Amino acid sequence: MFEFRDTPETRSTPITIRPVVTWRDRLRFVRFPHRLYANDPHFRAQPDLLSLQRITPSLNPWFDHGEAAFFLAYRGDEIVGRISAQIDYEHLRYHDDSTGFFGLFDTIEDQAVADSLLEVAEDWCRNRGLERIRGPFNLSINDESGMLVEGFDSPNYVMMPHGRPYYPDMLEAREYDKAVDLYAWQFEREQLPERVAFIADDVADFPGLEVRSIDMDHLERDVEIIMDIFNDAWSDNWGFVPMTEAEIKEMADEFRLVVDPELCLIAEHEGEPAAMAVAIPNINEAFRDLDGRLFPTGWAQVLRRLKVDPPRSFRCILLGIREEYRGTTLGGLSVLLYATIHRRAYDKGYREAEASWTLETNEGINDGMEFMGAEHYKTYRLYERGLAR
Repeated sequence: MFEFRDTPETRSTPITIRPVVTWRDRLRFVRFPHRLYANDPHFRAQPDLLSLQRITPSLNPWFDHGEAAFFLAYRGDEIVGRISAQIDYEHLRYHDDSTGFFGLFDTIEDQAVADSLLEVAEDWCRNRGLERIRGPFNLSINDESGMLVEGFDSPNYVMMPHGRPYYPDMLEAREYDKAVDLYAWQFEREQLPERVAFIADDVADFPGLEVRSIDMDHLERDVEIIMDIFNDAWSDNWGFVPMTEAEIKEMADEFRLVVDPELCLIAEHEGEPAAMAVAIPNINEAFRDLDGRLFPTGWAQVLRRLKVDPPRSFRCILLGIREEYRGTTLGGLSVLLYATIHRRAYDKGYREAEASWTLETNEGINDGMEFMGAEHYKTYRLYERGLAR
């Protein structure tokens, strides 16, 4: 782990918080976690190029409905922490709860640094008339969400965060309360439980039902179908924010680069989309030792690995059944979709998977994970605090 130089001189050096303004600031912001987690064997970072894209308004369609500021904490000339503060106007339109957010939170093990970072994020939200701050979100609930509180002994999957064990204590010391926990589930079994296979095969025989892979020649159309089902199936979930057309288009573009179409399924009944499930290869395996750098040789290494030694793990990121089909004979579509992905994945050489995330309050889906033979192995927590004026 990165160690700040702890000397009498550094202990007396005041903490300063500086906004990220220049391109060099942005690069420092995305590079800081590489130093902080340098000796953590379980940290998996996405490439710096993608991290820069996330925080650049002209490159991230989230900024069409969001506003964010990014800050770095310094002691002297040394960076010792970072944080974002943001407003998601789609969230406010949908929930009308006067809540702002923080994210991209990383710091050395120093409560004073954490307090300084959180204070600047709180002030940023308070000055915009918001009454509560919640996080971490990087930058929205449809991206990396939550702070790791259990499961530090294994690597983070693609599009999931990692963390330091002292982070939760830092937030609680600043009187942040738990908002909700998010669960990650691990699959490490080649054969499906017999009960799962029986239900899946029974549902597959339902008249008029067809399960198909996404069509790469009509990818934008199929991603729109997937997200339409997502918006219908998840609309009542805690914190839900619908994805915009621009975000859906960006997702289609990203899928084209990483997707395995046989792991992305749409179930249709009488020709009408009824349910979907999406899993993607855990490309963090290909980035594992590049330190976030794709240039000058990183891209070549990634492409070679993906072709010669493709990922052996994958992550189930989406599952949704249209509301009209829940509680009917086709309510078992979730079992069929998971079983189909599992069987195809093992046929293709995948050997383990993560399904993430699920809300702790969603007893139905959590019971379903256990029924499928998954193990709850990581917990992420969302925290919140009122912003007294």
